[in-house]
Amino acid sequence: MTESLADLIACPKCDALHRIPKVEIGGQARCVRCGTVLVAPRQGAMTQIVMLALTALILMVGAVFFPFLELHTHGLEHKSSVFDAVLSFSQGLMLPLSFAVAALIVVLPVTRLMALVYVFAPMALGWAPARNARAVFLLAEKIRPWAMAEIFIIGVAVALVKVAGLAQVTLGPAFWAFVGLVIVTVLKDSFMCRVTVWQTLNARSPS
Repeated sequence: MTESLADLIACPKCDALHRIPKVEIGGQARCVRCGTVLVAPRQGAMTQIVMLALTALILMVGAVFFPFLELHTHGLEHKSSVFDAVLSFSQGLMLPLSFAVAALIVVLPVTRLMALVYVFAPMALGWAPARNARAVFLLAEKIRPWAMAEIFIIGVAVALVKVAGLAQVTLGPAFWAFVGLVIVTVLKDSFMCRVTVWQTLNARSPS
């Protein structure tokens, strides 16, 4: 029974159960009920994921510490970075909010990116998976919904609509770094076939 269940995969959209098919590189396996892509291995995907994750880490540094916005009003000028925004909530009862902002926008995304590099880099080089690679990849998958850098950009865009009527707003380099980070993250996730990753980890990991 355990072995038979290990060969099954549930569609993430409609929960229909399928037996994991053998799919050639470049092919796709879709759900027979709703058409969602279940398996889509790509040539060189692990190398691409590592490169994109490293790029995202570099962009994250700029996004956090470089000026994010510049406000000009009545002859006054103020520059603010994401790091400044986190520190602005660090007093009194707002301290938990500071921790939440830092965790959701910076800590968890960076943790996930580093976890993906740790998991994929050795296998991209043709080596055996790193120690505890399966547990690290499981952690990366669990924190994926909580890594909210892209949600932060949406929130900023909504806020800019209101702030633009009160002051002249200039977008700093950190804003564009965040935009690049979101694009790179979307590309990275589009290259990742999670079923193939688990199959590779199970096949290459020592029993």
